[in-house]
Amino acid sequence: MIKNISILGSTGSIGTQALDVVDNLNLQVSALTANTNIDILEEQVRKYKPALAVIYDENKYAEFKTLIADTNTKVSAGMDGLIEAATVNDADLVLNSVVGMVGLKPTIAAANAKKNIALANKETLVAGGKLVMDAVKNNNVELYPVDSEHSAIFQCLQGCPNDKALNRLILTASGGPFFGKTVDELKNVTVEQALNHPNWSMGAKITIDSATMMNKGLEIIEASWLFDMPADRIDVVVHRESVIHSMIEYVDNSVIAQLGVPDMRIPIQYAITYPNRIPSPVKQLSFRDYSKLTFFEPDYETFKCLKACKLAIEKGTLATAAANGANEVANKMFREGKISFLEIGDLLMGAMLKLLSFNPYSVVDVLESDKNAREYLLSNIY
Repeated sequence: MIKNISILGSTGSIGTQALDVVDNLNLQVSALTANTNIDILEEQVRKYKPALAVIYDENKYAEFKTLIADTNTKVSAGMDGLIEAATVNDADLVLNSVVGMVGLKPTIAAANAKKNIALANKETLVAGGKLVMDAVKNNNVELYPVDSEHSAIFQCLQGCPNDKALNRLILTASGGPFFGKTVDELKNVTVEQALNHPNWSMGAKITIDSATMMNKGLEIIEASWLFDMPADRIDVVVHRESVIHSMIEYVDNSVIAQLGVPDMRIPIQYAITYPNRIPSPVKQLSFRDYSKLTFFEPDYETFKCLKACKLAIEKGTLATAAANGANEVANKMFREGKISFLEIGDLLMGAMLKLLSFNPYSVVDVLESDKNAREYLLSNIY
């Protein structure tokens, strides 16, 4: 098992839960990073005493450096700082839990530095899947999924005798706060309503993605790269209770599922301890707490983001980067009250139909596709 970990995005939902796991496993922390939250990052630095702390917002670098001037922790900032944290010498594992495209370069840098990676930043694989998987393969490092759905598939696959025995992957979705709603019912939903997730505690961006079901669309793309599975063999089923985290189906039509209470510390810990199982602080699953487990087909017409992601896969690799970039802008605009909830899907679909795609050969190609999608959305909002 690893002894030292670097956590990118340590002040967010996944990052703080990862530190709970660190406490449970008594691990050393090599580096911590945050986007803007210098107060929480300061607390973490004083508790875990990492060699490096990074504040991504360069405008807060001087203030943060002053806050921890009495410690022995080095301070860096910006993308260069994230890459430094992803490649810090004594880290056995890099947990990437930053949100958005910002996670792409650090992930590739970690792989090139021969670091094993625990990935909770789904946008990295959505936007640059080929580049990331090539870097992982070429450097002979491991990539462990942290998303609950992909961790569930990863866990189920431990019993798979060979690749040819696998028929399909089945991703479960909570359905978010608007499950079963019609287009008319969604016209005037508020940001507060969209942030009211029924089962999971997540950051604002990811929670809105869950409400639009963009989160599940991104996960289809991510699963395709992680498990080398064509998109037409990846299904989605709405499972409101979030007890079954995902499933795999074998060629004999038997289905294996991974179950547990909705708590991200299970997949985080498994990524850290793999292939070992260690006792965790997570509540034991009791079936007596659930009178039934339900399953429904997703509504692709109402939740256009999910449909747009499937279209992106059909269009090609850089189209998925465009879908991700367009969504990041639309999601933010909705949270700022500048567009309606339904406009997120409409704008994303428009970007998908407008922008051309081709197979990527470099990070520059991916970033250009991302930039074009963001500019398209901004030009159609204002």
